[in-house]
Amino acid sequence: MEQFSQIMTWLDDFVWGIPMIVLLLGTHLFMTLRTGFIQRKTLTGIKLSVTKDPDSPGDVSQFQALTTALASTIGTGNIIGVGTAIFLGGPGAVFWCWIAGVFGIATKYAESFIAVKYRVRTPDGKMQGGAMYALERGLNMKWLGVLFAALAALASFGIGCGTQINAIAEVIENNVPLNIPPIAVGVVGGILTGIVIIGGIQSIARVCEKLVPLMAVFYVLGCVIILGINYDFILPAVGAVLRLAFTPGAVAGGLVGQGVMIALRFGVARGLFSNESGMGSAPLVASAAQTRNPVWQALVSATGTFWDTVVVCLMTGLVLVSTIMKNPEINMDTIADGGQLTTAAFSQIPVLGPIILVVGIITFAWSTILGWSYYGERCAQYLWGKKALLPYKLLFVAVVVVGPVLALDLVWTIADILNALMAIPNLIAVLLLSGVTARETNYYLNHLEETDRTEIPLVDR
Repeated sequence: MEQFSQIMTWLDDFVWGIPMIVLLLGTHLFMTLRTGFIQRKTLTGIKLSVTKDPDSPGDVSQFQALTTALASTIGTGNIIGVGTAIFLGGPGAVFWCWIAGVFGIATKYAESFIAVKYRVRTPDGKMQGGAMYALERGLNMKWLGVLFAALAALASFGIGCGTQINAIAEVIENNVPLNIPPIAVGVVGGILTGIVIIGGIQSIARVCEKLVPLMAVFYVLGCVIILGINYDFILPAVGAVLRLAFTPGAVAGGLVGQGVMIALRFGVARGLFSNESGMGSAPLVASAAQTRNPVWQALVSATGTFWDTVVVCLMTGLVLVSTIMKNPEINMDTIADGGQLTTAAFSQIPVLGPIILVVGIITFAWSTILGWSYYGERCAQYLWGKKALLPYKLLFVAVVVVGPVLALDLVWTIADILNALMAIPNLIAVLLLSGVTARETNYYLNHLEETDRTEIPLVDR
């Protein structure tokens, strides 16, 4: 096991080397230019996200598709993941995480656009799409679509399941004085997950539609309170994040900047883990949305990266850095991981702090489990047909049950590797279809109020 762990660590370092960072950030920048800085339409996307379009083809509303995607992205990556980025890459990692989010909006838009444009209607009347269909139907590269689907299905057990239930068990163990065994957390989590996901996308979307806005407001309120407590260290924290993103050094509280490459690597990696821009995960549910044309839902999907990284991750980063600078008694040498950093920050709020953290991590992580169960289910159906759905769901629930007893460090490492690997074929689709995206974006942006619809052929899947 130790040798296997070392191999996974080496592979993680390899796949998250300079080529991957260049590919990911390069795609973000390229699609920003190719779409005419689509980030300027973020407010339009927010407006469209709460605009119903029931007469359009699709299985769930645009808002339900957005909240289901947000359920899978606003998770432990926003809480523990940001803490881990700071722990490993220094405060400067927060800057690169934020940059990955700002420019990642364009990539999230593009990957969602091609997912909706090339989606299909299955014989049972369901909409299905994603990078695999864009690769198959848009580029005639089915072999690469199969590779993406296989990697995404595997990733669902890591980023979308193992890391999440493990985080729930850890926060309960550290903050709930009831001595609840981890396996009990897994059993309860497995039962609740099974009840929801057995009903398919409609059941998952209904839960996420109600859960995501509440949990986000609850967590952000906690962050605002902490920033109020740390008000005199907010500007120094911003300065530390900006300075240590480019140069090694140290600031108050024992925070050490590791240099630009380490900060860049962990910031971008955790940014991808958090907002999933470029991974091709959110488009799997975006393609099920009721939308009159690809641009409508792509704009809605792009707002997910805005809320997730530009708002929530930035607030988390400032909370953590300002807390450590304000409280020099927090010894960074004794901190074991990013989770402990977050626990120290929220403990500043008397009584309610640990409750906000526990409730936040539990709801964030469980909603991520629900969202990723749908992603993996779509990929399993693409690979093996409807007969694969029940076995996949049973296996997914089984991983939820045993997840709390897995080695967290190893699970996070494997999740990082799978994130990078599934992003590669998706980014290939985004880049090779960028001309289609740019051309049709220009047209549809001038016709948002019209009733143009994408033709969706019936195929046997």
